[in-house]
Amino acid sequence: MSKIKQVFAGISDSGKNISMSKKKKNLFLALFATLFLVAAVIGIVAGVKSHNNSNSGDNDALSAQSYPVIRSSCSSTLYPELCFSAISSEPEFAQKAKSGKDVIELYLNITKRAVQHNFNVIEKLITRKGLTKREKGALHDCLETTDETLDEIEKTKEDLKEYPSKKSLSEHADDLKTLISSAITNQETCLDGFSHDKADKKVRKALEKGFVQVEKMCSNALAMIKNMTDGDIADYENKMKITGRKLVELQPEDQRGIKWPEWMSAVDRHLLQSSTVTPDVVVAADGSGNFRTVSAAVAAAPASSSRRYVIRIKAGVYRENVDVPKKKTNIMFLGDGRTTTIITGSRNVVDGSTTFNSATVAVVGERFLARDITFQNTAGPSKHQAVALRVGADLSAFYRCDFLAYQDTLYVHNNRQFFVGCLIAGTVDFIFGNSAVVFQDCDIHARRPNSGQKNMVTAQGRVDPNQNTGIVIQKCRIGATRDLEPVKRSFPTYLGRPWKEYSRTVVMQSTISDVIVAAGWHEWSGNFALNTLFYGEYQNTGPGAATSGRVNWRGFKVITSATEAQAYTPGRFIAGSNWLGSTGFPFSQGL
Repeated sequence: MSKIKQVFAGISDSGKNISMSKKKKNLFLALFATLFLVAAVIGIVAGVKSHNNSNSGDNDALSAQSYPVIRSSCSSTLYPELCFSAISSEPEFAQKAKSGKDVIELYLNITKRAVQHNFNVIEKLITRKGLTKREKGALHDCLETTDETLDEIEKTKEDLKEYPSKKSLSEHADDLKTLISSAITNQETCLDGFSHDKADKKVRKALEKGFVQVEKMCSNALAMIKNMTDGDIADYENKMKITGRKLVELQPEDQRGIKWPEWMSAVDRHLLQSSTVTPDVVVAADGSGNFRTVSAAVAAAPASSSRRYVIRIKAGVYRENVDVPKKKTNIMFLGDGRTTTIITGSRNVVDGSTTFNSATVAVVGERFLARDITFQNTAGPSKHQAVALRVGADLSAFYRCDFLAYQDTLYVHNNRQFFVGCLIAGTVDFIFGNSAVVFQDCDIHARRPNSGQKNMVTAQGRVDPNQNTGIVIQKCRIGATRDLEPVKRSFPTYLGRPWKEYSRTVVMQSTISDVIVAAGWHEWSGNFALNTLFYGEYQNTGPGAATSGRVNWRGFKVITSATEAQAYTPGRFIAGSNWLGSTGFPFSQGL
């Protein structure tokens, strides 16, 4: 009981004007919420505490021999005992599992219940009095990411039912892996919101057990999906080699060879192929359009639109924070020019925001597009994390856009994104997150940071070796802004550092200036992640591209094979052959 009191001691102290009776009531609610969470977690996996420790094989109805399909599926996961015990705790369903696909579906149902329990606990905690501004913000972030996780698991279940008949195997596999990879990232995002000071960490402790448990369960689901789809793809490719047949693409192609997604109408295809785009509504600060603010235009946009909805944002400076929620799909922001259409804000961690909620613009609704706009956060280098754009929208793309801030400029949170012809400028970890993202033909420039700081171009956050995530910088130009160039020797700049254990970043076919120091990469903390990360460089040029002085970590590699490098091109890494053509933006599929 004393440990639970310690968890909430810091929170209770912040509300000194509350009467003792109210404090006791609040403490009781906190204890109840914590115990509720623990009970929920135990209930999910405690059908059999440990099937391997049973002394009687005859009485062990949940043994490995009873469920060979389950044991086979769970053996491919990082947490096999958790996998087996969770599934076998529901014998009436486990006995019906005849294939790996059945096992995955059952496991997703169990995982979804665990996520729902976490959601309920957050709802109770968020009603507590005495929470700080950031604690409240972090709990709201958790509600949002947990709600997204519920949707991601449900979409995975729906997509799994159609597997492998509706799409090509590679596309179907990538969609499934993307959904669960995003669910894993969401658990980390929630907990990261409580890492800014000691009081935050106490609230984190109250949630940590449940979220870590769900993250492990999502990890197991991802491993089983990857194992199943990798095997199916290998079998299919071998069959094609034997028969001499070519792989079949299911998407219809236009005369240019672009494969259009099934959801896109002929009208939208024509719209995105044309040089001009007709807006549905116009935003103008001077009142000459349909709306004065971007937020108002987004709020009025149709939900779950099956056609592209274009919001033209006329030249001007829009001082607002804009959210494009998950229900607002297929939206396009069309600016008058990257130097004339500017959306700007200044939220930051020092002033009480979470990193997640500091974004000037946050985009979650899938298939989002933006062209000719600047996204900016003016908080400055002394305000620490201050995001210009956070993007978790799947199949989203940005063309001729600028992203300007200092620490944590561009938060590529999760799912799949593409940036082309853009400018990204910042200081510490200024491109970070755990999406699968490719930057092509972009200018990536380090700025002058505060005294004593080092610049990190990337801080990629992959937490699981099976996640299909990473940052790829291809055919770009990495350099320094005008304010940094004359003093660049005083502020070391690196290509990146490992935010999370399986951090993955590849820089290829890019021009790297001498702003990048010879070592190229920097550690996060001691030896953390140096053996598990993957940092690759391929065919880069420029004075900062020499690899002879690079770090000697096990996870760093100079890629020499075009075949290996091909895996990180847009066509492969973000399944670009299935959707990039529909954006109407320029792109290169391969090397």
